[in-house]
Amino acid sequence: MAGEGASRAAGWTRKGQATRDRIVAAAAKLMFEKGVAGTTTEDVRAEAGVSSSQLYHYFADKKALVRAVIGYTTDAVLDAQQPLLGRLDSLEALRAWRDAIVDLQRGRACQGGCPIGSLASELADGWPEARTDLAAAFERWEVEIRRGLWTMRDRGDLRPDADPDHLALATLSALQGGLLLTQTRRDTVALEAALDAMLDHIASYTA
Repeated sequence: MAGEGASRAAGWTRKGQATRDRIVAAAAKLMFEKGVAGTTTEDVRAEAGVSSSQLYHYFADKKALVRAVIGYTTDAVLDAQQPLLGRLDSLEALRAWRDAIVDLQRGRACQGGCPIGSLASELADGWPEARTDLAAAFERWEVEIRRGLWTMRDRGDLRPDADPDHLALATLSALQGGLLLTQTRRDTVALEAALDAMLDHIASYTA
């Protein structure tokens, strides 16, 4: 497993890896709720139930912790969309994925928006390393969408003039804009409209 490999590479025991994971999970929770600037290392220490020496054993400073949070958050966001996200190779699958995302926002009372997007809006302009990490996070998301659309075109479900790369980027952009408006308006109308418009556009390329 990836976690076990990382633990061995860093020289951590299973217990040490579990402690580190608990710190990152606590930090991700707080930063989603309060923002990065509004979360102190003391907040994280208290939430995770660890000492200061334990926290700084795994993370040299807050920046190191935030970068770990970006990775953790990316995994959590993408994992929450599985297995649908990994099988976006038909219009039916795309619509099921759309419905799942809308339902997830309704379950959250439309609060919080996209965890990756929230980190990006706070960190991307002032911290190049974080911006790079966040760009890679969005790329991972886009790749999943792109893979399904390429499968559809290769199979002949989409016409040869369809551009899966462009469609995948546009779909992710529509999703992010819809999530931001959902957070602001406290309803899913904009999210549904944005995703429906993109899926209708993709459907227009059906062979």
